[in-house]
Parts: sequence; structure tokens; C-alpha cells
Amino acid sequence: MSSSAPPTPTQTPSPSASRPRLVLRLPVVGPLRLNKPSDIWFKASTSVAVSVAVPGLTLFAIGRLDLAMYTMAGSFCALYAHNLPYAARARAVAWVVLGMIASLAVSLVTASFTTNAVILVTVGALLAAVQKTVCDATRIGPPGHLILTFISSASLFAPQKLGQIPGHLALTAAAGAVAWLVCMAPALVRPHGPERRATGRALNAAAAYVEAFGAGDATVSDAARGRARAGAAAAVHAAWQSLFATGGEGAARRALERLVVRAEVALAAPADTDPAQLRAWAAGLSGTGPVPRPALLDGMEDELLGIEIERASAAAPSLCRRLAPGSPFLPVGLRTAIGCALAGYGSLALGVGRPYWALVTAAALYQANVTLTWNRTVQRVTGNLLGVLVFAAVVPLAHVSPLFIVLLCMVFSFGAEAFIARNYWLGTVWVTPMALLITEFARTQDAGELITDRVIDTLLGAVLGIVAALIVTNRRVGDHIERALDAADRAREHAERTLAATRPAPGELEGARRRLVAALVELRTADDTAAGEWWQRALPEERVVAVEQAGHRTLAATVRRQARRSVQDIDEHRGGTDARENTRA
Repeated sequence: MSSSAPPTPTQTPSPSASRPRLVLRLPVVGPLRLNKPSDIWFKASTSVAVSVAVPGLTLFAIGRLDLAMYTMAGSFCALYAHNLPYAARARAVAWVVLGMIASLAVSLVTASFTTNAVILVTVGALLAAVQKTVCDATRIGPPGHLILTFISSASLFAPQKLGQIPGHLALTAAAGAVAWLVCMAPALVRPHGPERRATGRALNAAAAYVEAFGAGDATVSDAARGRARAGAAAAVHAAWQSLFATGGEGAARRALERLVVRAEVALAAPADTDPAQLRAWAAGLSGTGPVPRPALLDGMEDELLGIEIERASAAAPSLCRRLAPGSPFLPVGLRTAIGCALAGYGSLALGVGRPYWALVTAAALYQANVTLTWNRTVQRVTGNLLGVLVFAAVVPLAHVSPLFIVLLCMVFSFGAEAFIARNYWLGTVWVTPMALLITEFARTQDAGELITDRVIDTLLGAVLGIVAALIVTNRRVGDHIERALDAADRAREHAERTLAATRPAPGELEGARRRLVAALVELRTADDTAAGEWWQRALPEERVVAVEQAGHRTLAATVRRQARRSVQDIDEHRGGTDARENTRA
């Protein structure tokens, strides 16, 4: 690290620091490393297993498992929105169900009018692109567009008559209603569970940063400290978003807000923070016990009251604004359309009987940049190849009775959600046999043919998908960084003007600080995305560093200002009390 002073936000980056990056490292082993399990893995796993079981066992009881594909479409909606507060989750899952029904309707109507495989692949690729773009723009979260693309692509190649479509869509809607009820059921027991978990993550992430900040140079590098701080800032921002999405007021919410403020203060003043206390508060948020209530700190309670909450939770940009010309989501959508089409056409050229598998493989690859897309390719291929081996082991049991197909789908859906947080490839090991078993609902099929087609389509979709990612460059990430830099500069300048005021309006300083945190989180995300893209114009790397450093200094100044204000308020309060006592005397 250079010993020279850090550049100012207006400094022009040097050519060496802003050199276009044409070659990227594409690792093979790194993408397969396992992560820590999610703290709520069992919630999503149980939800999807129950959602699959209810309609699946019902269809088995009436002897109509041939309709299971349509109920599975609705059941898989239970995979979404488990990190959202229940009010927001109710809306999100409902929109996912409607999106699933709409996608399925397009596929079924298309399949009823034509059996031309080229047309079907083209429609499937366009649907996948729309699903990818909308899911990314709305930030619906995992599993994103993939489930929608899997169902709609497979349905394109299912024999269909126009008169059957309303009944099939009704089955999807009914199963989607079951999935919605399953996702909302925990609210009866723990109504503030998602907000508590988000606050706990923020406290733990802040504690990790405080510990990294206080460690000696020999044990923690500057890069590790930077990653810890960025992770803590993102966790705090996510906690605020969770609280703002909750709506309403109450003692529990106020206590959670106070805890998130403590996490924010730890980011700005790590030297004055006890990480053990942060972790103790986080531990107290597990279960259904009362929310820990830390003492008032630096007079910040007033910052969380009144109109400031409404201002901070202003409506997010509309979907149309997010997808306006120049949006960074559009090039990724174009990649998806081209890659899926190439994969489907390639599968048809090789004579593979199920080109939608190649299409879905390509659709599953596309991430925010080429590096992440490559990582997902390695994970997808590894998981699929291991998954077909699992299918080969269990398919004899599936052929014993259709009931075993339903039970195996329940087991595999549970396992997929239980393990996918550890790594995508590990979850795919469970997803692949389930996808193959779904084809057995309508009729028993040759296992060797299924395995062969799946392997060919996986490899073909992966190769052509990554080719499309390299062909369609996303040079708009540079524009996104410039906008994020400008937004961070404006947020910092607003915070500094607020700091310069003698007595800011109630909530104004906290609002300025929170907007600056959100702007810095967005800047870090934009820079990380651009760093993994190839064949792009020069990036203002030095300016990014300078803006982040200036923003961090301003954040620390807001905390110090609030501390001084707290002392002044206390002195004024004590002075008024002493005067009243003297008057009485």
C-alpha cells in the first residue's frame, strides 16, 4: 500500500489505475468451496417440501399424477422471499405466483398452437430473458428467475390443447395458494422473525468488523478489514430495509431500530465499541423472547421517531425506471436471450429430445458479470453431473410405485434448499434428480435415455451459455459506477451540510447518515460487479477508493456530532432541573 495521502474525490485517476481489463482469472476449484449454512435453511426447505406434498399426495390419491407438473409450478413459489418481513413476503410471494401463472400461460398457449421446435426454443429464450431481467430489477432474491424458466421451458414441450389450459392454470393457482399459506404460517408464531434475524445479522457483522479493526496488522490485512466493513455496511443497510418494509409501529420495532443504530455506530466508531456486547444482543434476538433493549446512546432515540422513518422508507424506483434505457439489467437480459437460444438450437441440431434442458442450463448461468457467470457454470456442470448419478441410483425405486416419485420429490426439494446455501453445486446435486423424476409423472421413461440427454444438454448449455456471456459485453457497468459515484458524492455533501448546521431538524442528521450508508453500499456493489466484467472501458478505481474514504470519514463525523449533541442536551436538561430546584428552594 502506498504511503502517499489518499486521493480526493475529484482527483483524476491515473492511467495505470484505470486500465481496461481484458483478461479475467477464471478459477475452477474456488467456485466449489463450501460456505457456512444459512441460518434459516430449514425454513425454506420445510416450506417447499410441505408445498410439494399437499397437492402431490392429493393427485396421487385421485390417480392424476400426470397433472403434477402444473401443481409443482405453484408449489415451487414457496422457495421465495423467506428473508422478507411477513407483510412484504405476502406481497412478494403473491407476485411470484402471478408471474408463474403468466409464464405458464404463455408457454401452454404457444404449445397448443405449434409443435415447431425452433419456435418453441425461441419463445423459451425470450421468456427466460424477460424473467431474468424482471427478477433482477425487482431484486426478488433467490432462486430468482430459474424456477420460472424451468417450468415455462418444460411446459413449452408438453403436449397441450387449448381447452385444457384453464384447468391446468387453475391447478397452478391452487398450488400457489397453498405455497403462499405455507410461507405465511410462521407469522402466527413469530411475527417479527425476519426483522429480528436481519437485525441479528447486522449486529454480528458489525462485531466482526470491530474485531477486525482492533486486530493487529499481522493477523488481519487491510483488505480483510475492508471486506469486513463492506459486509457490515451491507448487513446494516439490509436490516434497515427489512424494518422499513415492515410498516407500522410498536415497542418491538423501536427496540430493533435502536439495535440497528448500535450496529451503525459500531461501523463509524469501532474503537469505542464492545464486539461481545453486539454479539450478546444478536444472540438475544433468536427465539421468541423479548427483544433486547440497550440503553439510549448519544441521544439517537429522537432520530428514529416521527417523519424521519417515513422519509427514509420512501418508495423504491418503479420497475419501468429500473429498466429504462441504460439500465445495467438489460445487457444481462440480452445475454440470457442469446445464450438460451443458442443452447436450445444446438440441442436441436444434435437431435437431443429435450432441448429445454440445454436452455435452462444456459439460463441458470447468467449472473451480474462474466466472472460470476463462469463460477456458476463450474458449479452447475459439477452439480448436474453428480445429480444424474443420484438419479441413476434412485430411479429403480421410483419405478416401483408413483407414490415413491412424490416422496422422492419431497426429499429432494427439501435437500436442495437445505444445501444450496452451502454452494450452488451442492444444491444442484439434489435438484437434478428431482427435475428428472418430474418427467416420470406423466409416464415411465427410459432412465438411460434421460441421463444421456441430461448430460449432453448440460454440457452444451454450459459451453454455449458462457460463449454468449463473452460475446455480449456489459459495458454499461461503467455508467453504473459513474452514477453510483455521483450519488455517493451528493449524499456525502448533503451529510456534510447537515453537519455544518447549528441545530439540524429532528431526524435530519440520521436521515443524511442513512442515505450516505445506502449510497456507499450501492457504490461497492457497482464496483464489485464491474471488476468481474471483461472488455470494458477504463474504470475510475482511484476515485472509487477516494469517495469511499471520504464517505467513511463523514459517517464517523456524524456519530461524533450526535455524541456532542447528546452531551449538550443532557447539560441543558440538568441545568433546567437545577434552576427549578433553586426556584422551589
